[in-house]
Amino acid sequence: MVQSHAIARTAHSSRFAWLMALYTENFRRIQQVVDLAALDEGRWCSQVGDGLDLHVEVLARHRYMLELRMSYAFADPATGLPEPSAYVRVYLDACQAEVTHCYVGQRWQDVLGTHPPAHTVFAHRLRMNTFLSKWLEHLRGAGHCRGWLPMGPAGDRLPAQACIA
Repeated sequence: MVQSHAIARTAHSSRFAWLMALYTENFRRIQQVVDLAALDEGRWCSQVGDGLDLHVEVLARHRYMLELRMSYAFADPATGLPEPSAYVRVYLDACQAEVTHCYVGQRWQDVLGTHPPAHTVFAHRLRMNTFLSKWLEHLRGAGHCRGWLPMGPAGDRLPAQACIA
């Protein structure tokens, strides 16, 4: 019994280490797409000419943390809200980025219930942050990078500039 408990604890610890490494990888990848130091609070757009403009809204800027919403701004047919949409908390001092929720109005409590088991919450965080990692990799491959354009209240923006690799 003691041995199986130690194995379970080791497996859990390695899964937690994997999640923390994923947060670090997400930070590295988001830095390749977004100039975290340059974007002030507000709405920003990256265009690469493929019709999939990436929208980033800097919701809050704190000394050691940024809160972002990333979206292609497709309208959800049911709600009219942007999708896909990922809310990302970036820890500048720890060099980590984590998804807090992936859909407008869908916090973890809405998806998992008010008292989910810890393993359910962990698995959900792992799925959301794996999604972010793959999305950031796709965005970089599509040409989105650190050349961002401010957006006005009506969503207007200047012509796109090419990214320098």
